[in-house]
Amino acid sequence: MDDVRIKTELKRFICEELLRRPEYPLANDEPMITGGLIDSFSLAQIGVFIEKAFDVYIPDTELTVEKFDTLDQMTLQVLAHADSQG
Repeated sequence: MDDVRIKTELKRFICEELLRRPEYPLANDEPMITGGLIDSFSLAQIGVFIEKAFDVYIPDTELTVEKFDTLDQMTLQVLAHADSQG
């Protein structure tokens, strides 16, 4: 699993499904929740997407604004949890 694929798929999901703006130029370091693009309730949807797309489970207690505000942060969390799940 590589970070480019993770970021690409997360960006597509967020722009198409959550923002409903597929053409939105979401930057890897753009704060989505603290920046007002999505709300914190969207984290549950992102968690479900990550589990389905990457076969990586992230506990609800880990789906926080501090850890999932940007694509870069989300990618790091996916990779870290993938490593810990073996």
